Amino acid sequence: MKGRKQRAQEAKARPRLPIGRALFGLIALIGIGVAARLILVDDPMGGRPSQEVGIVDNKAANPVADTAATGPVTITADPQQYAANGSEGAAPLVAGSPASTGATPDASGIVPDLSEETANGPIPRMSGTGETPYAAYRHPFDAASVGNGPRVALIVTGLGINEQGSLDAIGQLPDFVTLAFAPYGKGLANTVAAARNGGHEVMLEVPLEPFDFPQSDPGPHTLLTGEAPRENLDKLFWLMARFGGYFGVINNMGARFTASAGDFGPIMEELGARGIGYIDDGSSNRSVSEQLAHANKVPFARANLLIDANPARTSILSALASLETEALENGSAIGIVSALPISIQAISEWSASLDGKGIALVPASALMQ
Repeated sequence: MKGRKQRAQEAKARPRLPIGRALFGLIALIGIGVAARLILVDDPMGGRPSQEVGIVDNKAANPVADTAATGPVTITADPQQYAANGSEGAAPLVAGSPASTGATPDASGIVPDLSEETANGPIPRMSGTGETPYAAYRHPFDAASVGNGPRVALIVTGLGINEQGSLDAIGQLPDFVTLAFAPYGKGLANTVAAARNGGHEVMLEVPLEPFDFPQSDPGPHTLLTGEAPRENLDKLFWLMARFGGYFGVINNMGARFTASAGDFGPIMEELGARGIGYIDDGSSNRSVSEQLAHANKVPFARANLLIDANPARTSILSALASLETEALENGSAIGIVSALPISIQAISEWSASLDGKGIALVPASALMQ
């Protein structure tokens, strides 16, 4: 066998190939060729196949974009919706403003100009011309038709939760009876439409915090004392979007809330800005609703009597007699009635006897200031 020293001498004696130099030379030749092509051949696409195709735009032109392409654009905000001082708001309420003769209701009886789209659905608002939902949706009552004698109004509350029961009540009641709907029924669109088609003016019931809340709970989205005004307004907007076509709202419970000017004030201010009326159900002597309504130019009335506090026929008839006495002594009176079948039947029969007593049954809005 060969020794280690002999093998090393033989390996040293073998010739070596210049592989590194050959590769370097090849790369250099390729680079020179590419550079020469770029310099000598005017083809930025590198020889890729190409074809020109005419493109025709069939879409309608955008006039704003076209104008912007040729010059500056000035967009002017509606001064009725955006005040000059930069704050968003509505025109001041003029209570009892006449309905616009040019306003055309849609298929559901809602005037588009009196509707504002929100995340929860459309809610009523004052139009840019100053027309109010109060003026547009109240009963078109002719005061001259009943003379100057005493007047009574009835507001039936709690409608809309039981759809069939509500439809039965609507069919029995005189059209001058005002109907208030709770915001929770599944068939509200149907029952409210039936009420308005039957000649009734409608109201929205708004749940407000009572003193013993939550033991007494008027329902979801109840407006609460101590909450930020924005939170209560968000709840109010949700409630207002349940249905449309109402001229005003009425409280459901709320003795604690209506006694707190700090909490109730922003709500009444919003009603005034939107042109919506408010009726106090008269259940709390501590309510500051009347002062707040006057301060915010909100059409207002306060009910005098709860007719069916005792839901028995004799008690209901006795309360209706007391309502008559109130009207005879003071010129007018408003009664609150729940949508119980016995109450509906009693007031339907009672209303037929009023003409002989010289007392006129009128819509609740006719007694609002």
